[in-house]
Amino acid sequence: MKKYIAKRILLMFLLLLGMSFIVFASLYIAPGDPAIMVAGMSATEEDIARVRVSLDLDKPFLVQYLIYLRKLLTLNLGTSYTTRQPILDEIMVRLPNTLNLACASMILSVVVGVPMGIITALKKDTLTDNVITTISLVGISIPNFLLGVILMYIFSVVLKWLPSGGMTHYFWTATGIRQAILPSIALASSTVASFIRIGRSAMLDVLQSDYIRTAKSKGLKPKVIIVVHALRNALIPLVTQFGTSFGGLLGGAIITEQVFVINGIGTYLISAINNRNYPVVQSTVMVIAAMFITINLLVDILYCVIDPRIKYE
Repeated sequence: MKKYIAKRILLMFLLLLGMSFIVFASLYIAPGDPAIMVAGMSATEEDIARVRVSLDLDKPFLVQYLIYLRKLLTLNLGTSYTTRQPILDEIMVRLPNTLNLACASMILSVVVGVPMGIITALKKDTLTDNVITTISLVGISIPNFLLGVILMYIFSVVLKWLPSGGMTHYFWTATGIRQAILPSIALASSTVASFIRIGRSAMLDVLQSDYIRTAKSKGLKPKVIIVVHALRNALIPLVTQFGTSFGGLLGGAIITEQVFVINGIGTYLISAINNRNYPVVQSTVMVIAAMFITINLLVDILYCVIDPRIKYE
């Protein structure tokens, strides 16, 4: 296991290295001159030239990338072109808001999606199965920004039950729960549907296994069979879905934060793209990528906890 974790950490480093190159190259060839944006539209050619030298934009592409990579390895993410503040400090202010939204959405997805997936498997080909399956298809099809606007109009504008935007408190507090309900539902709609579909498929496969039939022939209670024997063996696909879905929630939060005016890294990234604030774009993308890769590593380790038969060499 230790060797496997060491290999995965090395692979994670290589993936982040490749990601850094792709992001840097993409922004390098993007239209627009960051030096003009920093110096201002009324700046002279001499002013723009001095800014270009100070930002190392006068150097060749590979030299610029190596300078960026050296700073990245020391967690020096640079300075924002617009605010002149350290990017790392600005990300650390906004990152808890994004994680707050993503965690609330993931908890909602698991609490709602997994039980409904199990129910559809146990009630296969019944009215309950058909209704829940239809709901999951709707949930996975509707865009989260559209669902967010609909929920906001109904529960904030018409009924005035919930706030229309902002997420200033953690979701486990009284105020945070009210703030998190609408954005979490909007963000988690497709993830809930995915858990329902995968949970249903995994549970159906397990329920048709020989050891389940043996447990039934021994006269074990249905609850014991489902919880002790079936559910644990159906968890592997669900854990895999958990890892991929959490990364998807981090990406989906970019749009949801815009709809509900949440000061997270998604809003920070969109603002940086609009302003051609390239260091912020690079740093934000790398932070999201690092979190996604780390979550997948933790999911692989969790496999061994769930099923001791799984061994990594």
